[in-house]
Amino acid sequence: MASTDLALSTALHNLYADHSPWLRNWLRKRLGSSCDAADLVQDTFVRVIKARQALDVRQPRQYLSTVAKGLVIDLYRRRALEQSYLQALAALPEDVYPSEETQALVLETLMEIDRMLDSLGDKVRQTFILSQFEGLSYPAIAQRLGISLRTVNNHMAKAMEHCCLVRMGLL
Repeated sequence: MASTDLALSTALHNLYADHSPWLRNWLRKRLGSSCDAADLVQDTFVRVIKARQALDVRQPRQYLSTVAKGLVIDLYRRRALEQSYLQALAALPEDVYPSEETQALVLETLMEIDRMLDSLGDKVRQTFILSQFEGLSYPAIAQRLGISLRTVNNHMAKAMEHCCLVRMGLL
């Protein structure tokens, strides 16, 4: 093991040992669930490991709470999306109700789409959704959003590029 890898491993170990109990309590108070808090502590440290920044952390609690806040937002967004999907399913007649496997696949796909669109600006995301999910033409989108047709084209190009880059793992 190289000395930098050893130093990083030691820093991660110390960061986890010194601050995971504090982070678990901090999250439990905000979430009201010790199970969700424990899951998000682990997810937080996975992000820290992937970022390989443990050696650079000067204010560990501030850093960890910032990472954890983003994960809390993701958790609530996933739950809201799942709830909306379940409500849509409840409105379906029994004879067209999808299997549990299909439901899981659709929900997973919805989560992936949500992640893809998350970092787009509001107008770009709205343009993409109107085009791809509501089937509106570009002129209809321009009229609804009060923007030019050229802007709709630019927003769609930006959204498509972004989705491709996310799909390729480059974002």
